[in-house]
Amino acid sequence: MKLQPDRLDGVNAIAAHDLQGVIVNGQRWSSPVLIPAVGSVRAWECADFEGLRAEHFETLLVDAPEIVLVGTGARQRFVHPGLLRALIERRIGVECMDTVAACRTYNVLVGERRRVTAALLLG
Repeated sequence: MKLQPDRLDGVNAIAAHDLQGVIVNGQRWSSPVLIPAVGSVRAWECADFEGLRAEHFETLLVDAPEIVLVGTGARQRFVHPGLLRALIERRIGVECMDTVAACRTYNVLVGERRRVTAALLLG
């Protein structure tokens, strides 16, 4: 059963994904990327999970999400709550999951017109 439309006008939908990259709006991203439901898709300036800092999550506030999906690469890992303080204090929900699951969940949520941002680590 299909759960979302092929095309979503006015939002950033993930057209394809694997652990080496994602395609959003016809552009392939092969390094960490931030994908807000609306607005500019942009590079996420972090190298890997171990290098995550609070500043990486503070940059997400500009998108005013109601939920952030953190894609942690090939396996699910949990970000330390201290790094998420800026989001938690603003009552923004955060879910950590492997990147492939984060891509699927993101598309479902944008299909529901939710204010979601995907913060994806690849590899």
